[in-house]
Amino acid sequence: MALLDKRRRALAAEGLFDVERRRKLPFLPRVIGVVTSPTGAVIRDILHRLEDRCPTHVIVWPVPVQGEGASAKVAQAIRGFGAIETGGPVPRPDLLIVARGGGSIEDLWAFNEEEVVRAAAESPIPLISAVGHETDTTLIDLASDRRAPTPTAAAEIAVPVRSDLMALVDDLGRRSASCLTVHARRARERLDLTVHRWPKPEALFAPVNQRVDDLVGRLPRALAARAAHARADLSAVAPRLRSELLSDRVLRARDQLASLWRLAELAHPDRPLKRGFARVTDRAGKTLTHAADAIAARELKLHFGDGTVDATAGAAPSQPARVERPRRAPYVAPQRGLFDEPEE
Repeated sequence: MALLDKRRRALAAEGLFDVERRRKLPFLPRVIGVVTSPTGAVIRDILHRLEDRCPTHVIVWPVPVQGEGASAKVAQAIRGFGAIETGGPVPRPDLLIVARGGGSIEDLWAFNEEEVVRAAAESPIPLISAVGHETDTTLIDLASDRRAPTPTAAAEIAVPVRSDLMALVDDLGRRSASCLTVHARRARERLDLTVHRWPKPEALFAPVNQRVDDLVGRLPRALAARAAHARADLSAVAPRLRSELLSDRVLRARDQLASLWRLAELAHPDRPLKRGFARVTDRAGKTLTHAADAIAARELKLHFGDGTVDATAGAAPSQPARVERPRRAPYVAPQRGLFDEPEE
């Protein structure tokens, strides 16, 4: 007992027994890992109690629960469960139960060993200790997240009662349906009250209908008045409208058009070609007016009155020049129309 008390105080000084370290147990674990002897009554009690309350998948890690080497096996099992990867071939437990039946302090001594206590405190999975009977206390009880007085009580702590859960779900469903019904009824009542406060459609559209009727009645009068004003305006300007005014404007417009056409003919770039001049362009047809531009372009075209000649700036041609005959005359006389001058 002196050795147990000394070990308890030493481990407590490290904070392994602090209440703040204890984690909340999962409400409904899908997988429970049990560290116990596979042949004793403990595992049968746990499985039977789980079956009665809420059937759950259980993985048993068999270990000796007393005697030489038992503490090492228990610590190895706790760490082994914590090392299982999520999504692997073996499902990772959501909760661990370390269980053993009652016995003397010597029988339970494996659960007072430091390596077992440290494994329980370092377990990444929440752990319930259920070692001995209700009056038995071991150091693993102080390091676990929850202590159960017996292995059967550990099973009761691990899972809720399935029938209670089903009853709770049914009750919540009924309450939810009732709430929805009440809410819908109240909403319908509020809608009815709101609709009753709305004015009648006839009252809403009465001003608009009256306005439309007024406009329909005023429209013929307004059109007649507008037509009368238009006739008066036309009567006022009719004496000033004479055919001579229109003829004079037409004649002046024809003279202006003929003058503009003559100017366009004089400004045509190919008109001087008939008098012996030539127009120089590059092969793309751009007119060149400077010698530097002609040298830069090098490949040129010389436009004469009767055709086009290819040329090269700055070098003598290596073969006779090729003359291209124009497909159409560079100047086309306009068709005579209504406003054309008579031919001389």
